[in-house]
Amino acid sequence: MNAAAIDWPEQLYATLKRADIRQVGYVPDAGHARLIDRVRADPDIHDVVLSTEEEGIALAAGAWLGGQRAVLLMQSSGVGNCVNMLSLARTCRFPLLMMITMRGEWEEFNPWQQPMGSIVEPVMKLNEAEIYRATKPDEVEGLAERAVQHVFGDERIAALILSQQLIGKKVWTK
Repeated sequence: MNAAAIDWPEQLYATLKRADIRQVGYVPDAGHARLIDRVRADPDIHDVVLSTEEEGIALAAGAWLGGQRAVLLMQSSGVGNCVNMLSLARTCRFPLLMMITMRGEWEEFNPWQQPMGSIVEPVMKLNEAEIYRATKPDEVEGLAERAVQHVFGDERIAALILSQQLIGKKVWTK
């Protein structure tokens, strides 16, 4: 199959279903739009619109305590909002799966996105998260599967980083 023809948002959705994800927290984001649409249409998944990304970490903790699995979808700029709450996941050692669409990288038009975009991986590593970075469509499914296994098999923290090159060039619209 041609890499350009790979429907990676659909692959992410299928991976979430196979992993029995029951709760998905997100702040609306264009990079995750197709995945969010699939999740919202699924009666077996409770989608939770967050007012800030750090709420998603509490959602994941509560889901785990209640016997369910959750994932947090966010943009790289939202990682900065999570720094204090990431310490909760690290200290309490509950499974935390984050899928992060990147900004501030490849062909970024908005200079305000670059500072946080440049430190996502170091912030995640400081919080003992395993990093999985997808730059091409044919990498997404395998990396997502490994992240799911790391998080729910080993009860750890992982971030699947979806590069800006993968999600596509953002353009300013009127």
